[in-house]
Amino acid sequence: MKITLNGKSHEADESVDTVSQLIAGLDIGEQPVLVERNGEAVLAREFDAEPVKDGDIIEVIRMVAGG
Repeated sequence: MKITLNGKSHEADESVDTVSQLIAGLDIGEQPVLVERNGEAVLAREFDAEPVKDGDIIEVIRMVAGG
C-alpha cells in the first residue's frame, strides 16, 4: 500500500490496517507522537481504530520535551 508519510512516498506493509500498526512499524520506540491523517488530527486514543488506506497522507510528529 502506498501512502505519503511525512511528505515522502512510503510503501506500507499490506498488514497495516490502523495508525497504531503503522506507528509500531516505524521503529520510533515508546516516544509519544502526534498524528495527522489526510489533514485531520488523530487523537492517541483513536490510533487503534483509525484506518490507514492506500493513498493516505499521514504526518507523524514525535513529541520532545526539553528546556
